[in-house]
Amino acid sequence: MTVRTTRTEAPGATGATGAAPVLQPRTDDRLPARFARSAATPRGALLRTEDVADWLEGRRRAHRFRVDRIPFADLDGWSFDPSTGNLGHRSGRFFTVEGLRVRTSEGPVREWHQPIITQPEVGILGILVKEFDGVPHFLMQAKMEPGNRDLLQLSPTVQATRSNYTKAHKGADVRYIEYFNGPLRGRVLADVLQSEHGSWFFRKSNRNMLVEATGEVPVHEDFCWLTLGQIGELLRRDNVVNMDARTVLSCVPLPDSDGRALHSDTGLLSWFTAERARHDVAAERVPLAGIPGWKRGEWSIDHEEGRYFSVVAVAVQADSREVSGWTQPLFEPTGLGVTAFLTRRIGGVPHLLVHARVEGGFADTVELGPTVQYTPSNYAHLSGPHRPPFLDLVLGADPSAVRYEARHSEEGGRFLNAESRYLIVAADERQAPLDPPPGYFWATPFQLTGFLRHNHYLNVQARTLLSCLTSGAVRL
Repeated sequence: MTVRTTRTEAPGATGATGAAPVLQPRTDDRLPARFARSAATPRGALLRTEDVADWLEGRRRAHRFRVDRIPFADLDGWSFDPSTGNLGHRSGRFFTVEGLRVRTSEGPVREWHQPIITQPEVGILGILVKEFDGVPHFLMQAKMEPGNRDLLQLSPTVQATRSNYTKAHKGADVRYIEYFNGPLRGRVLADVLQSEHGSWFFRKSNRNMLVEATGEVPVHEDFCWLTLGQIGELLRRDNVVNMDARTVLSCVPLPDSDGRALHSDTGLLSWFTAERARHDVAAERVPLAGIPGWKRGEWSIDHEEGRYFSVVAVAVQADSREVSGWTQPLFEPTGLGVTAFLTRRIGGVPHLLVHARVEGGFADTVELGPTVQYTPSNYAHLSGPHRPPFLDLVLGADPSAVRYEARHSEEGGRFLNAESRYLIVAADERQAPLDPPPGYFWATPFQLTGFLRHNHYLNVQARTLLSCLTSGAVRL
């Protein structure tokens, strides 16, 4: 008896015509070099860096912008729920301000309550990339956000919540959304979910995207093409490049010029996994009404000791936005933040000291943050060992040790006048030993940018400082 055997191809192994499939490289080894070339190009093909300030001012003059504080009673479409006290929009879209109860297994404070922003929808933060004269350029937008210190800042090509780009506000279309979520979508260079501020958002994520355009791109007057080097120069200035642009730019891959590190990639990942495993964090949403330690007035919700932040309301006019006027709540911090990486050259290779941070709004227990991430005024009443680690070292750093410093606004769509001093400070063995305190670990910038291929590994403050490295704003 003859037995016949049949060879079965895996689904999709051949095309419709039976031709063998075309396999793609798993990674594009040219990307780091292409972006490095852009970071090393301080003059763009279309707009000079020295002209960007005038261009931004021209866009500011071309539109009407105004932000006024108002009492909660003057909010249009927003109200406090009579049973929970939560502050929400009548459409059920956008976001709500609720209460949060957090309990942790470590730290000087093991339990606290606070207001928190709940916005479950995932937004898109995307920057369009295109080569001019052989150099990648990035399409940046002059975008007004009501909470920004100077209102108008450089933002990603697309910075939109799902409510925005699905037009829940019944406004105009989001420009260029079709390149990230539609028929003109180009070559995806980066696409990853990243968290927003874990202290003020409850498990909020956005898609951080870099997409390379494959054809001609019409440029609206509120947008401009800049090289990575130009953006790096602008990151040395206060409050020019907004938070959403910075988090996307951190996804630019760095070339691994050294190929060595104090700890292997597996060792770093193992330490991070252990940090996530050893922390017990229970965060539960609770009614905003009556949360301990907070009081609600006609104009604001404040902490009873005047610390941390307040919830306030504003009326906005901005004729360059999809909707020209609206009202909304915002979170306003009580002081200037200080956010810093300590850096050392270890075996000749630059390293950064990362901190496994617990924040009540993270989707997982911890994310990697900078060495220091605090608002000093919230800790002014503490002394000695009760002070946050490394904070006083950064505050008292000799100017010769400061490798980078600038003030940057946080997310201006939800936070009012939220601003931090961002620093990278050189340290020595005495100040920052190779065997740091629990919760801290040395990693190279290349290792950290590699982590950004994964969801929720690095927090938004760490990503801001990494964007200063990927753009060449600072070289270690």
